[in-house]
Amino acid sequence: MKTLKPLIAMLSIGAALAAGNAQALTVYTAGPAGLIKNLADDFKKQTGVTVDVFQADTGKVMARLEAEASNPRADVVISASWDSAIDLDRRGWLLPYQSPNAANVPAIYKSGTYVAQGLSALAIAWNTKSGTPRPADWSDLTKPEFKNLVNMPDPAQSGTALELLSGLQAANGDGAWKLFQSLKDNGMAIAGPNAQAMNPVLQGAKAAVFAAVDYVALDSRAKGESIEVIFPSSGTVVAGRPMMILKSTKTPEDAKKFIDYVLSDAGQARVAATYLVPARTDIKARRPGLSEFKSLPPATDEERAGREALLQRFSKLFERK
Repeated sequence: MKTLKPLIAMLSIGAALAAGNAQALTVYTAGPAGLIKNLADDFKKQTGVTVDVFQADTGKVMARLEAEASNPRADVVISASWDSAIDLDRRGWLLPYQSPNAANVPAIYKSGTYVAQGLSALAIAWNTKSGTPRPADWSDLTKPEFKNLVNMPDPAQSGTALELLSGLQAANGDGAWKLFQSLKDNGMAIAGPNAQAMNPVLQGAKAAVFAAVDYVALDSRAKGESIEVIFPSSGTVVAGRPMMILKSTKTPEDAKKFIDYVLSDAGQARVAATYLVPARTDIKARRPGLSEFKSLPPATDEERAGREALLQRFSKLFERK
């Protein structure tokens, strides 16, 4: 028995060292900083697995994935653009996985390799103290009262803004381009990513955001800002926020557990707390649900295929390089 004790002690130390050196799960994400922090902290408490996070707008997340293509670092990616998931899937980058917790996620917001974390819609974020009339539709922002007082996130940096442009073009054809031209003529500024477009409106320097991400504006309103979130009467785009596991992951089981956690009751409650619409239909939202405003039809493959050309045309119109 005496000879076994040192061996047992050595095995125990080895196991402890192995546990201490366990590989962290790396998540690249666009979206609320508070959300990913809470999800990462909760997941570690539940599983013991540390989550390393890289957070940026969708454009920067996708650019980093491209730059690291020969030596991938991310295990899980959460994007604000459904197109990004479709693109990565077509390129064979994604690991097939269907979480058992996705049973109550609508079929349109899941596939064999990706699933929505939550949903948002594009809206008008209007400063109620701006002295401008309350807008009811996108076209109201072309009125003289809004001259030089409207911001829009840059579609080259905001996947959701690009989805809105695409949805408006699909629904209205040339009418969409007349709207974009009128907005330009009225001095609408293209102001970088979502937060950059929103901040001047919160500060009162601008009156409204065209293509505001609704959950960001709703959170600002809940914190006491003079902001109203208006879903345009002619319709808007609902943007799914896809979660996906890269095929190159070295920790596939932990990655699957993370997806499961985000889609669990507790994980979806965290999503709802940020004013996103939960992906699961059985989890209560803290904001207007999808049935409370007009949604434009989901994008077709043809529409998605034309988005690069759409972005180039829009950038040329607004003299963006």
